[in-house]
Amino acid sequence: MSHDAPVATPQRPPKLGRAVRFGLGAALLATIAGISVRAYDYHRVVKWTDEQVMPSVQLIEPDVGAGQQATTLPGHLDAWISAPIHARVGGYVKSWARDIGSQVNAGETLAEIDTPELDQQFEQAKAGLARARANARLAALTDKRWKNLLTSNSVSKQEADEKAGEAEAAQANVLAAQADVDRIAAMEAFKHITAPFAGTVTARNTDIGDLISATNDNSAPLFTISDTRRMRLYVEVPQGYADSIKPGMSVQLDVPDHPGEHFSGQLIGNSGAVNQASGTLLAQFEVDNSKGGLLPGAYAEVHLPLGNHSHTMTVPATVLIFRAQGPQVAVLGQDGRVQLRDVHIAMDLGDRLQIDQGLHPGDRIINHPSDSLMQGDRVQVASSADATGAKAKVE
Repeated sequence: MSHDAPVATPQRPPKLGRAVRFGLGAALLATIAGISVRAYDYHRVVKWTDEQVMPSVQLIEPDVGAGQQATTLPGHLDAWISAPIHARVGGYVKSWARDIGSQVNAGETLAEIDTPELDQQFEQAKAGLARARANARLAALTDKRWKNLLTSNSVSKQEADEKAGEAEAAQANVLAAQADVDRIAAMEAFKHITAPFAGTVTARNTDIGDLISATNDNSAPLFTISDTRRMRLYVEVPQGYADSIKPGMSVQLDVPDHPGEHFSGQLIGNSGAVNQASGTLLAQFEVDNSKGGLLPGAYAEVHLPLGNHSHTMTVPATVLIFRAQGPQVAVLGQDGRVQLRDVHIAMDLGDRLQIDQGLHPGDRIINHPSDSLMQGDRVQVASSADATGAKAKVE
């Protein structure tokens, strides 16, 4: 009996194709996802870089008419009337009767001058007048006698006319001598320095024994008298607001030595011309000072009411750019590009500027512009959140 050897059945290789395909697909998907993430990150980096290159700006709009109803200007106060008192005659100060701060009436004596030379001239003039009168009386008697002699033909008519002429000349000498006496008498009255009007003595620049020269034009006044019951307030108004100075207008003013107290003034006139050096119109106001609180020469802050100047824009001082071209403001155009405009500052109010040329209502003005900002630059507008965060970071 024969035994056949068993035939070995060949085993099938393991099925690996599906796993390989699955692994390849997963790898492909991972590769695609990685490429997508890298592309996304690349675009974010590019976008961030572009945003960093393009400056971010904050925009504001100018105020038209708002905050322009009144403004504060510097002014100075002067006495309603102020007169320096000089001497009209030379001599020495004999005495003075009123010192600074004294209230005086019109015609009241302030000082007396001792004038020995003038006194001698006065006596000489009076003696000359007496001599001229005596000569006039003698000439009149001689003329009368010669007229009587002329009736009897004892003298010639020529001689009688000569005596009449001498009498007239003697009378004219009397008038001249009288005028000289009156002139010196008037000078004698100037020995008494008197107040020309009622007021306050605000200066005394002399003392007893001082030599007084009436011919020196550069000499200081002996006294200064000021009427301070009313005051004159002078304010230099910029040309852009000259049309606000109208008859009947009133202003409020503050003075440093009376904090919290307000005074009022009424317009009494203006210079009617703009000062070329300062570009301002000088306005004059009358201020009541019956209580004596205001002092001549004092500084005052004047609150001047102004009309609604629709052509004037108010902007923060932080928008201004100073370059060789002069003051400029950066405005964002409709195309997102920067426009640099030359502007004219009508008034500098410190933290605010009033612009009367170069801006228009609705302009989008760039606040806090960088020094590198140029004409035609592209910028992006910062969001309110970004602006608030930047402000907090600065603070």
